[in-house]
Amino acid sequence: MNNSTVKDGNRYVPYEERSGNESIVYFTRDLSPEGLMKVYDRVKDTICGKVAIKLHTGEPNGPNIIPPAWIKVFMENETPDATIIETNTFYDGDRYTTEQHRKTLEINGWTKFTTVDITDEFGTAILPVKGGKWFTEMSVGSHLPDYDSLVALTHFKGHTMGGFGGSNKNIGIGCADGRIGKGMIHATPDDQWGIVEEEFMERMTESTKATIDYFGKKVTYVNVLRNMSVSCDCEGVAAEPVVTPNVGILASVDILAIDQASVDMIAALDENDRHALIHRIESRHGYRQLSYMKELGMGNNRYVLIDVDNDDKRITAANAVEGVVPFEG
Repeated sequence: MNNSTVKDGNRYVPYEERSGNESIVYFTRDLSPEGLMKVYDRVKDTICGKVAIKLHTGEPNGPNIIPPAWIKVFMENETPDATIIETNTFYDGDRYTTEQHRKTLEINGWTKFTTVDITDEFGTAILPVKGGKWFTEMSVGSHLPDYDSLVALTHFKGHTMGGFGGSNKNIGIGCADGRIGKGMIHATPDDQWGIVEEEFMERMTESTKATIDYFGKKVTYVNVLRNMSVSCDCEGVAAEPVVTPNVGILASVDILAIDQASVDMIAALDENDRHALIHRIESRHGYRQLSYMKELGMGNNRYVLIDVDNDDKRITAANAVEGVVPFEG
């Protein structure tokens, strides 16, 4: 990797060192379908038309995904005509082919109440990447442009390659098709997983930018900070045990602000509670996701955090995690 691409992806930037405008991020401690709806109601104004919900539906029996029962209630009350979207995986496993993927959706209970559009089932579409240094275009599932609006409903957690998986990862990897797009992000000519650290963060972020630029203002973001293993949900039952406390749910119309606020809340936890996830982020240079989103003009890393549980009081990330109970398994 060229040293010129290294941007301190292993260094956390404190709030006082950030500059620029502030976006609004809403927060609730209510980890339930009702909490999910409470914060979504604050950020849903531009969501209209044919709505796609991008979430990680998980590997077979994956223990940490957002519970399908929550999503059932959420969709019935908030987005009754929306469609969950997914793509097949780049790795060979239980979601590699559409047939395998549909079996996994059945195992995890999604087919009991909804259908899932595997957007690359019948091919790919190309979206432009504006202002990127790695890509001028990104390959996504062919069905993605069929939708008018996008709700990124993200289980925030660690990630083996990205350090953390927030809204950026959910869209950047999750909307890229399984063969071409994900290969563009991950692979070198000699190594299927050869792109690492800062370059990987940048490629993933450029993929995200292609999708959110397509939807424009008709995209919004919800991050659920619950069951946060250092492993991604793509590791399924092999994920590392959860040791990070549950925190709450965030929502924003700014992708950088919501991922930054999520990271800030983890950083504000006590040392014993944050150590595993912070080490995962720093060891993979995951903070580069945030700084590159800033460089690409995708949002603000400064924000006003609104506590919807307490009369919309303005709080800090440290306030948000006060009284958090250590995870007990």
